[in-house]
Amino acid sequence: MASRGSGIGAPSHAALMDEVYRGQRHLYDVTRKYYLFGRDTLIAGLAAAPGMRVLEIACGTGRNLAKIGKVWPAVALHGLDISAEMLKSARAALGREARLGEGDACTFDPKGLLGEPAFDRIVLSYSLSMIPDWQRALDHAAACLAPGGSLHVVDFGDLQGLPGPLQALLRRWLAMFHVEPRAALPAAAARIASARGLMLESRRGPLGYYQLHVLKAPEPARSVA
Repeated sequence: MASRGSGIGAPSHAALMDEVYRGQRHLYDVTRKYYLFGRDTLIAGLAAAPGMRVLEIACGTGRNLAKIGKVWPAVALHGLDISAEMLKSARAALGREARLGEGDACTFDPKGLLGEPAFDRIVLSYSLSMIPDWQRALDHAAACLAPGGSLHVVDFGDLQGLPGPLQALLRRWLAMFHVEPRAALPAAAARIASARGLMLESRRGPLGYYQLHVLKAPEPARSVA
């Protein structure tokens, strides 16, 4: 879901994700629904009109794209993931309903990989917490917005509303899957929005369990006849 790693002999992030999900992908959606909260709230807020180009970066099994297609029919679905293993599940689930590609969240070429130069809606769902260079991935996603488009992000929050022992236990458990909640995400989203001239709306989920951010690009200027 991110940079391919560095260092001689170091496994790439793609290889790591394939190792993690080679077996898990078959049970991923069944298990993740119990703790990846806020995903459906994000989807409900997309306000995607027919014909809009929707991209999910780090689309995993395709669960979110399938639901987006049901909630917002007649949109053009696109997805990418760095894990070839996860894409096997996504392709099986989505078939011809979405255009999918294997790519790095930090560096992918939207036109070359998916046939579109920009997108009207972009989704990052519980992926930044697994991407080593997550701020670069967030900025690259913002760069792929079409005029008037919006980038929707949901991920683990600061967890501060949870009891201390439970919070510590959750963090240790997430670390086993190479997941790290991004406490700096609100500040990074604000910085990127300011630098790129985007509007930012942020929301903290119950108990700080998850955080939602929407970065909106300005509408294209209308010509005066």
